[in-house]
Amino acid sequence: MKKPLKRLLACSLLLLSLSACDTSRDDLDELDEAIEEVTPVMLKEYGFLLNEFEVIRDTVQPGDTFGAILDAQGVSQAKIFEVASVFKDSFDVRRMVVGKPYVLLNSKDSLQAQVFIYEKNKVDYAVVDLRDSISVYNKQKPVSFIEKEASGVITSSLSQTMADNNLSPYLTDRLANIYAWTVNFFKLQVGDNFKVVYTEKYINDTIPAGLDEIKAAYFEHRGKPLYAFNFKPENDSTMTVTDFYDENAKNLRRAFLKAPVKFSRISSRYNLNRRIAYYGYKRRPHKGTDFAAPIGTPILATADGIVTKSERRGGNGNYVKIKHNATYETQYLHMRKRNARVGDFVRQGEVIGWIGMTGNTGGPHVCYRFWKNGKQVDPFLQDLPASKPLDPSYHEDYFEFIEPLKDQLDCISY
Repeated sequence: MKKPLKRLLACSLLLLSLSACDTSRDDLDELDEAIEEVTPVMLKEYGFLLNEFEVIRDTVQPGDTFGAILDAQGVSQAKIFEVASVFKDSFDVRRMVVGKPYVLLNSKDSLQAQVFIYEKNKVDYAVVDLRDSISVYNKQKPVSFIEKEASGVITSSLSQTMADNNLSPYLTDRLANIYAWTVNFFKLQVGDNFKVVYTEKYINDTIPAGLDEIKAAYFEHRGKPLYAFNFKPENDSTMTVTDFYDENAKNLRRAFLKAPVKFSRISSRYNLNRRIAYYGYKRRPHKGTDFAAPIGTPILATADGIVTKSERRGGNGNYVKIKHNATYETQYLHMRKRNARVGDFVRQGEVIGWIGMTGNTGGPHVCYRFWKNGKQVDPFLQDLPASKPLDPSYHEDYFEFIEPLKDQLDCISY
């Protein structure tokens, strides 16, 4: 116990021994307040009482390794090796990222590290407890969820409108994913608008920890209203993730995405009668749709399927071709780099390469080609199949679920 605190307690005992008639109630209250003021605050974080340790907070620097950090804090090489080898499934020390925070809880006596805590993100962290027998585990900070509303009117693009309204770019991405099958984001019009009900994560009710989920959304495109409600039947074990449905319980997802690139623009459409000055205005059919975007922009598989070709050849440059079923195939040309190999099964929305300028191209773009029954066609003119609809047995629950959310959306002002 520190000396000032000892002296204060001694004084308090002396005062308490005085006659009650000589000690006023006000004096005793003042004494209690003084004692409270010097009582150390017990700081608890990550499940540890920090007062019991010497606490060091830092971030991973370029060149830092788990071994080097702990070696500098007096931890033996044997313990470092045990953590790196035995517990790599719980915490892979090779995956520590520069800039991520970490905390060392050191012994007050020896200053040797007792506990190492690595923050994977704002919520998740790994704990390496080096005391006695080593234990490694992952935990989360206490998180609360706060519901919020947002709205906006398109002035130029969805991302710019979101930024103008001080909304997270992650919200832009999520909203684009919801409507990826039903809205052509390359042809938004000034005056298109959106409303959204979503939840955000907060640590200790005060520290923002990012977007949680979108509960419901409304997007008006070219005067057409499009509702979206996040719904998963409680007793349906076959659905591992939620889906978004409209006000009539129709699934918003389709078998194919509208485009293989997010937030791009169409620089050249499918056109069998295209004529180009460079070739003397001779007819040179263009059987693909070109999506212009900066070099390095991710290219997405527009539907699930098996990669049948992944190579660099002639005017196509680097390209990937995917067979989706007996009817449909897609191809993605002019990639800077491919991210899929022949035989790979790829999921809709998975990154299969990046925008480049390989092959015959005058600028960075992906030429997206679409086959139906072995014939190249314009994907925008196809009546593409929808995804699995909501089973009618859940309709009653669904309509009851969305009623208050729809009312909430309708009441949000711009």
